[in-house]
Amino acid sequence: MTSPEDTDTDADDNNDNNEGARMAVIYVYGIVPADVQPEEDATGVHEAPIEIVTHGDIAALVSEIDPDQRLGTPADLQAHARILDGTSHVAPVLPLRFGAVVSDRDAVVNELLAEHEDEFAAALEELEGFAQYLVRGRYVEEAIIREIVDESPEASSLLEAIRDQLEEVSRDDRMALGEMIGHALEAKRETDTGTTLDALSPLTDTVTVREPTHDEDAVQIAVLLEVDRQGELEQTVGDLAARWDDRVTMRLVGPMAPYDFVVAPKPEG
Repeated sequence: MTSPEDTDTDADDNNDNNEGARMAVIYVYGIVPADVQPEEDATGVHEAPIEIVTHGDIAALVSEIDPDQRLGTPADLQAHARILDGTSHVAPVLPLRFGAVVSDRDAVVNELLAEHEDEFAAALEELEGFAQYLVRGRYVEEAIIREIVDESPEASSLLEAIRDQLEEVSRDDRMALGEMIGHALEAKRETDTGTTLDALSPLTDTVTVREPTHDEDAVQIAVLLEVDRQGELEQTVGDLAARWDDRVTMRLVGPMAPYDFVVAPKPEG
């Protein structure tokens, strides 16, 4: 038997627990077919377990998180991508942009899945068997600078003029040479991107050219391709790497979620 004081305390504890439960929100990663099941030990943002919320033939990959905990760290971004990219290995997935949060599981169904059911189902059907790959190339600095200088008498003259000169004495020439190299890199990037697109064209024309994120970026192209043809894509990138040996370092990333080709609308939660 408990005293009235004990009962009140228990009730207060229950209220506190209920308030804590109500405080949790649902983070949404992406949309998948309803028969997809996350691995038992899969964790996402804030290391929260991954769950699935279904509606008819479609579902959302979600996890329950504390809204008071900061969202947006590098670890959170990596977790978001890890869940989506891992899923893309086994099933089509429509990624949501990072930071999609709704109040509860009912909101996932009502504000996201039910509202876009036909749209999501059609997109998932089109993506069946496909994944995104990223073809990346980065110039080898010494090689590309030497190439630019060898091709440009003006750049060669400027380089000779600043050789063995103090920086403060040759500042104007150095700035002019830097601008010349920058423009030449832009032109070479455009040409080399075109060469890569031509090489990829027998495989797919569903591509997106990304903007460079580094001065030495030569190629950044997202490709949507059948997973069964990954070997052909690897061969194509390998052929380019051999062709540009010691000039451009090539890399193929994927399979990954189709971020550059389809993104599910963010719920209004």
